[in-house]
Amino acid sequence: MSQVKSVAQWMAERGLPMGDLVTASRIEQRVVEAIVQGRYTPSPDQRERLATALGVAAEQIAWGHVTPVEHMYGHGAQFGRSP
Repeated sequence: MSQVKSVAQWMAERGLPMGDLVTASRIEQRVVEAIVQGRYTPSPDQRERLATALGVAAEQIAWGHVTPVEHMYGHGAQFGRSP
């Protein structure tokens, strides 16, 4: 059974620095950084590029946000009180 790990875990296991992953995947550095930090969920094409750069199958990578999305109620302070 294959292991499922985050992009950051695969990078650490392989000793692959961020710059090399950016170069190999041909994805903008800011996007790769956001994916590694779990702040951005990549498109199918980006997933394939990153998986190929890491030398694993896309199914072996845990994709998605690591920080829960918090929903804000109301319109913010500029409109007065929020519930």
